[in-house]
Amino acid sequence: MTSLANIWPPFGLILTTPRLSLRAVMDADIPSAVAAARSGIHEAGKSPFSTPWAELPKDELAPNMAQWYWRCRANFTPDSWTMLLAVWHEEEFLGVQDLGAKDFATLRTVSTGSWLKQSAQGRGFGKEMRSAVVGYAFDYLNAEIAESEAAVWNKQSLGVSTSLGYEPNGTFRHAWGEKVEEVQKVRLTPTTFKRPDWTLKVQGHETLKTYLGL
Repeated sequence: MTSLANIWPPFGLILTTPRLSLRAVMDADIPSAVAAARSGIHEAGKSPFSTPWAELPKDELAPNMAQWYWRCRANFTPDSWTMLLAVWHEEEFLGVQDLGAKDFATLRTVSTGSWLKQSAQGRGFGKEMRSAVVGYAFDYLNAEIAESEAAVWNKQSLGVSTSLGYEPNGTFRHAWGEKVEEVQKVRLTPTTFKRPDWTLKVQGHETLKTYLGL
């Protein structure tokens, strides 16, 4: 019988670290994602996201999140893609880690973004899940650069970047909801990547690699 992962290769990718399992957000996972977001991601009025989606009223948050997951799937092509990976710890939904690229076959550059519910923050999960996706990008997709960014006041995100070996790559002003924020860009290469002391386990890569034309 043909599996859903055979039809849609991104659904087959699973990244496993010592504490976490990162796998595609499926429709069945959306209620867990919504519940995690509703439990709180950041302090009120201090959004780490340029689009303050986590501050939407609860009745708007759920359909907004579902639409985002569906939109990323619908717009996923070998030339422009965003993989949204649910982050699980002992069957608990913690948040989402994304890995994306445009013109990857030429630029060999990926970008990352993520969120964790507040109860999961401060436990090293953010570093572990980011390390998983950049390690996958470098070692399996043969990426040459991984980029990320955060508001200059977001010490938590920038601290994760620094701990993994990212280097500053300029700042810029960006619309942040109805405000303007100074945003720090950071850049990582396979040479500067401070690798973890564990080995990433990967499933479903070959089918996805073929689909991406790599």
